[in-house]
Amino acid sequence: MTLLLEARGICKHFGGVKALTEVSLSIRQGEIYGLIGPNGAGKTTFFNVLTGLYHPDGGELIFAGEKLKDSAPHLAAKRGIARTFQNIRLFANMTAMENVMVGRHVRTHAGVFGAVFLDPRTRKEEAAIRRRAEELLHYVNIADRADDLARHLSYGDQRRLEIARALATDPQLLALDEPAAGMNGTETEGLRELIEGIRKDGTTVLLIEHDVKLVMGLCDRVAVLDYGQKICEDIPAAVQKNPKVIEAYLGGSLA
Repeated sequence: MTLLLEARGICKHFGGVKALTEVSLSIRQGEIYGLIGPNGAGKTTFFNVLTGLYHPDGGELIFAGEKLKDSAPHLAAKRGIARTFQNIRLFANMTAMENVMVGRHVRTHAGVFGAVFLDPRTRKEEAAIRRRAEELLHYVNIADRADDLARHLSYGDQRRLEIARALATDPQLLALDEPAAGMNGTETEGLRELIEGIRKDGTTVLLIEHDVKLVMGLCDRVAVLDYGQKICEDIPAAVQKNPKVIEAYLGGSLA
């Protein structure tokens, strides 16, 4: 299977704190890849390096065969890396439809002239953006809330909306940071089905999640971080039996 992402010896330091130390992992095109570990293990820091929020202090990232040299979120989105956040980041006073349309604009071409004068090309492009946003709201099963402000949506629907906005960028890799956080059992099951559908439709998924049961039942392979270092990378069944992983989780079972 083709490698989509290679992280080679990624390091990130904050003063004397080593958030990531020589972290290397590889994600294959078309898989669901899990990244787990105790609180403070460095998972979200890795996401922030991957998506351009942080510049690494060492190592390199190879995405779709090319080295990622620049560090900026909008550049990561253009290359095909989209993400959601552990703490939901929606435009609260914009509608669900508008939130998704904002995500879509990374793939549009209208410039300042088009935005000001609304020439035929720009109007056509805006109509296409709206159609795609409608499709994505259907895809994540919140089309009936299209005209509601994001702040009026339930927590689970806000999570789905954030995923729809990320998908609007047409990513090759969708990075989800604890998407099941705060969800009940029914919502989590719906999320699992959605992520499986996203992979089936051709998008590779990188998943950070504290719900270990969800990760083990959903992911093809899993990497485990502890104190900023990778201690394991394997299929879920092997990860659950790894002594270092069990120790990292305070001796608790991962089954």
